[in-house]
Amino acid sequence: MSVNLRIPGPTPCPDDVLQAMSRQMINHRGPEFAAIMERITSSLKRAFKTDNDVLTLTSAGTGAIEASVVNTLSPGDRVLVVSIGVFGDRYADIAQTYGANVTKVAFPQGAAADPAVVADALKKDASYKAVTLTHNETSTGVTNDLGALAKAIRGVRPDILILVDAISSLGSVPLPVDEWDLDVVFTGSQKGWMVPPGMAMVSVSERAWKAADEARIPRYYFDYKKAKSYLEKGQTPWTPAVSVYFAMDVALQKLEQEGLENIHARHARLGQFTRDGVKALGLKLLADERVASNTVTAVLVPDGVDGPALNKMMRTEYNTVLAGGQGELTGKIFRIGHLGLVSQEDLQACLDALKQALPRVGFSLVGAAR
Repeated sequence: MSVNLRIPGPTPCPDDVLQAMSRQMINHRGPEFAAIMERITSSLKRAFKTDNDVLTLTSAGTGAIEASVVNTLSPGDRVLVVSIGVFGDRYADIAQTYGANVTKVAFPQGAAADPAVVADALKKDASYKAVTLTHNETSTGVTNDLGALAKAIRGVRPDILILVDAISSLGSVPLPVDEWDLDVVFTGSQKGWMVPPGMAMVSVSERAWKAADEARIPRYYFDYKKAKSYLEKGQTPWTPAVSVYFAMDVALQKLEQEGLENIHARHARLGQFTRDGVKALGLKLLADERVASNTVTAVLVPDGVDGPALNKMMRTEYNTVLAGGQGELTGKIFRIGHLGLVSQEDLQACLDALKQALPRVGFSLVGAAR
């Protein structure tokens, strides 16, 4: 019986994507790799809906956050970090680590950022160089209204940098980079792209390139300028995760065959299916449903139930791997990922397993739909 991996990343991968990774190595400075780079870059531009430069980095998502900081900021720059959870907080920590002067605007767990509150913060201080946003917060199962946030920010500061963590959103939910006038937007291969971890993909606007010319935080491995100059030759500055590039090449072809609108509709449908199924069991969601994520659902652990014990039982007895809570939500929620390679049958199996496991850890299904 195969494991039902229901975490928000790394996500399951199609067989042909995994098979692509078993290919023999090639010269990463040669013409075959250059052709792969060209296909990947062109496809990513279509997925990002951007004419901006799109770069690939051999890195996990956190490296992409760090890269966005070191390429656009200088020590002492004022940064407004909008946080709705653990990964928004991580953005603040990384910016502070590199000497940025960070002000954090935080919203309650399970809520989205209020564009008016963010705009008011910018009105009070004209010295901010950048705003950082998390599009989809996997720690709470919330998706920010990124378009509305960007519009509110541009209404106050047309010139400010907007840096976006779209690690768990791009490739699964709508994010038209150019339409929303976003400067740095990055994602990771291990999420909706159906590829193992190891590649970060980032779009860089003209405004961001100007900032890179002025940025004084030291950088080397994550230097956007180096990545851009090598991309012009069909290469990466440093040895890339070649196998992950093989996999991404195949995965992007599959995603383009499905079509962006179909992908977005599929995730919306499966997100709603998961939320409805969870509620039918008598469980409660952490997120306000109006802003609930279509890539991951955060579920409150019922009173009297040991969350880690439930997760362990699901894993060891029902072959279903759930994600636990993070930070302040450790032990208080569990999370069901539904992005990338996932079907309604996978999610129904997860819900069926929960229905069997919950009474065994002390939760009564009385009153829940059977």
